[in-house]
Amino acid sequence: MNQIPHKIIYWIPAILLAGILFSCVNDLDTIQRVTYDPNAPDEVTENVEVYYSDSGYARVKIFAKIAETHNHPERITKLKDYLKVQFYSEKGEIISELEANYGEVNFETGLMVVRDSVILRNLEKGRYLETEELFYNQTDSTVYTDKFVIIKKKNNSVIGRGVGIRTSHFFNAGQVAGHILKPIGKLDFSEE
Repeated sequence: MNQIPHKIIYWIPAILLAGILFSCVNDLDTIQRVTYDPNAPDEVTENVEVYYSDSGYARVKIFAKIAETHNHPERITKLKDYLKVQFYSEKGEIISELEANYGEVNFETGLMVVRDSVILRNLEKGRYLETEELFYNQTDSTVYTDKFVIIKKKNNSVIGRGVGIRTSHFFNAGQVAGHILKPIGKLDFSEE
């Protein structure tokens, strides 16, 4: 009968155990290559509210259902699944509101762009603007677009339409009538 020498029988489990122990090394470079996504946000926040103030008074409030902040190559926060921006007067009253389904804030340029079902409302006048893309420059408080815009009263009657607009974030009447870049048809601001 062929028998395996006893020395070999004792070495087989030792070799298997050593193989198991040395094969279970976590290589951090390998783990990072498998799990790292360069397009993933650095921070994700749900139901975020941000206030911008001047001399202790609120000037702008931003609410977003989801905010994703990316720090590289530029510091940009993407606002998703609905956002609302409220603009306050010097007395602390909300004068106008901006709503959209998506937005991006570039903290280096001070520029916010909102897209998808954009509505800018002047709450005092009961007037609102609808478009698909709008820019808000935080430096000079201007709001503008080169896309098609339609301006309505709160009863949904159309008072103006055109391509492009440049106005203040308060969306005042004189600014609206004179700042539609390419008006289409008649503008009716007679009741204001």
